[in-house]
Amino acid sequence: MKILIVDDEKLLVKGIKFNFEQDGYQVEVAYDGEEAIKLAKDKSIDIIILDLMLPKVDGLTVCQKIREFSNVPIIMLTAKNEDIDKILGLEYGADDYLTKPFNILELKARVKAILRRVTSSGHEPRKGNLSKGDIELDYNSRKVKIKGREIELTAKEFDLIDLFASNPGRVYSRENLLDIIWGYDYPGDIRTVDVHVRRLREKIEPNPAEPDYILTKWGVGYYFKEIQ
Repeated sequence: MKILIVDDEKLLVKGIKFNFEQDGYQVEVAYDGEEAIKLAKDKSIDIIILDLMLPKVDGLTVCQKIREFSNVPIIMLTAKNEDIDKILGLEYGADDYLTKPFNILELKARVKAILRRVTSSGHEPRKGNLSKGDIELDYNSRKVKIKGREIELTAKEFDLIDLFASNPGRVYSRENLLDIIWGYDYPGDIRTVDVHVRRLREKIEPNPAEPDYILTKWGVGYYFKEIQ
């Protein structure tokens, strides 16, 4: 597995790089936003650890630019402990976030959980397609089509639509979704789920304000409409 670490704090990058290489990962590094975008395009990267505050191009813009050509999982790092920064990172396409200073063991756990979800979800990867109404999931490529048109989803968004569409009518609480999709003891913010569901609706629903597929059971959670 190859990780791209993007941060202008060279000592921090050195420490993260060392720890992941000790676990057998290949590591690429970038110290500014421009270099990060170039490496994400030119290299085969499995996951990106991306700082919010970067020279040349900030982390949010880097995340947005990468999302134009890749669904590679992104963990956003931020020194700011404000909710708006965390939510913005998710809005721009990040899969997860950590606030500095962080424990390297926690970062490793996040990386491992995301990669496990992307590659196998702890089981043999499913093959073939799943169709629900106008939505078609291709498990071989982890792509989604709506009426034949391909929709770009992040890794977490694909995992969400997969879970919902595979279990129509079943209501999942935010806590359920954090446990199933994020795959570890997530440190707190259930609004992460709301952000991802909102982004997913914006991509797959004809009218996200009045969704046809992913519905809300108020006070309980989210579920996928049963389609005959």
